[in-house]
Amino acid sequence: MKTPRPSLVSATALALALSAGTVYAQASYAPKNDEPNPYRPGTSFGQLPDGRKWGSTAGVDLAPDGTIWAYDRCGANSCVGSKVDPILHFDTSGKLIKAFGAGLFNFPHGLHVDKDGNVWVTDHGSNAEGGKGRGQQVFKFDKDGKPLLTLGKAGVAGSGPDTFNNPSDVLVAPNGDIFVADGHGPTTNARIVKFDKSGKFIKTWGDHGEGANQLEGPHALAMDSKGRLFVGDRTNNRVQVFDQDGKLLASWKQFGRPSGIFIDRDDMIYVTDSESREDNKPGDYGWNPGVHRGIRWGSVKDGKVIGYIPDPKPTGGSSISEGVAVDRQGNIYGAEVGPRDMKKYVRK
Repeated sequence: MKTPRPSLVSATALALALSAGTVYAQASYAPKNDEPNPYRPGTSFGQLPDGRKWGSTAGVDLAPDGTIWAYDRCGANSCVGSKVDPILHFDTSGKLIKAFGAGLFNFPHGLHVDKDGNVWVTDHGSNAEGGKGRGQQVFKFDKDGKPLLTLGKAGVAGSGPDTFNNPSDVLVAPNGDIFVADGHGPTTNARIVKFDKSGKFIKTWGDHGEGANQLEGPHALAMDSKGRLFVGDRTNNRVQVFDQDGKLLASWKQFGRPSGIFIDRDDMIYVTDSESREDNKPGDYGWNPGVHRGIRWGSVKDGKVIGYIPDPKPTGGSSISEGVAVDRQGNIYGAEVGPRDMKKYVRK
């Protein structure tokens, strides 16, 4: 086989580089708040154990078999002192399959189901009476609730390779590497922590700030079919796209203030904005002028928002989901903190 001429090699390399770059060439832009909404109003989903009502929740994900996993903060907005099982498994009709996790959590926050059906949950810290000695950890369970792996030190906040400070979300890559979004507020961490499949620390990146490679409130994680890591940099009102070594690939504002992110098998990205507010002062929490809350979606290939479910109560405290997932039929599940509910949105 002939060796290509140097000029041809250079031209080919340049063309490939440009082609790869076009995947994220879509410029960031302000949300328009008027994209079409093809969904009916959300209805409550899920039959909880013992007939109890939903507490606050921000975690929902789909298992490989299409069933739905979620958590409930024990009928309230905390599990401190509760004997309730917070981790919930539902069939597609909303019937409860299993519940577990009583006494393990202070404040479950992030939830992820890996390709093998294992359930991962992050737990924030708490100094409340009854909550000491728990929190600041990431748990891996099998589908029956058997603990398989624990990351972090119970009740110990830190920024080292084996400690967290309010871990907000967790995601497992196809090769088994584990990513944790570590931090939830200005006095906690603001970083991504990467481990191998056994839980061995690999690296970390990010710190507090608004710069290109900084994070402020890393709240949600998702990964597309190319293995790119999408981070909901919530306090900075943007989605940051990284490769798996922490190189920044793109920064998008068009999906609003991201509380939750889900990417389906067709590389459609769904982002739920539960906190954008115009009815407060510049610099106040949630300040995001011109942006209305709701669930937005589009393709990761161009970053263009093509659909939008608006928050039914656009001012005041949050009244739409903080967590989001989408099933194979296109039904959207929204895990709500303020209203304390799980909503299912079905196409019209």
